[in-house]
Amino acid sequence: MKRRVFVAAFAAAMLSACGFQLRGANGSGAIPFKTIYLGVNENSPLGVELRRNLLARDAKIVTNPKAAEAIVDVLSESRDKSTPILNAQGRIRVYPLIYRLRFRVATPGGKELIAPTEISLKRDISYNESQAIAKEKEEDMLYRDMQSDSVQQILRRLAALGSA
Repeated sequence: MKRRVFVAAFAAAMLSACGFQLRGANGSGAIPFKTIYLGVNENSPLGVELRRNLLARDAKIVTNPKAAEAIVDVLSESRDKSTPILNAQGRIRVYPLIYRLRFRVATPGGKELIAPTEISLKRDISYNESQAIAKEKEEDMLYRDMQSDSVQQILRRLAALGSA
């Protein structure tokens, strides 16, 4: 028993000595801007999630673009279903779902910090006609997951501006 406690304590000491640190709620890095203007409808699911994540990283969201250090413009957002994949009997087996988000980041003076960039994510959803309602819910969940992934990618790119 004493040996297990010693091994656990030794492992904890070694992890702390090497500089290992959990990422925590603030994610992958600090945003290098104190004030940010979001060019997206603040009541949309994307706007709400982007705002929440920026506030968690201690950025202040402003309503006037001229008062911001950076302007994050969402140029477009789309959800598509691609051509279904069929099984040997000709029945639909899988639908590829595609989520695309185009954004750019600029200063109030018009200098582009991140040129218009497209984030494109794809997930496959199996299809079963006897579970149509459940599959619709799963599809919604996958789109929300892809939206969250794209928000995290935007935040990582913003954080990278500070280290550049």
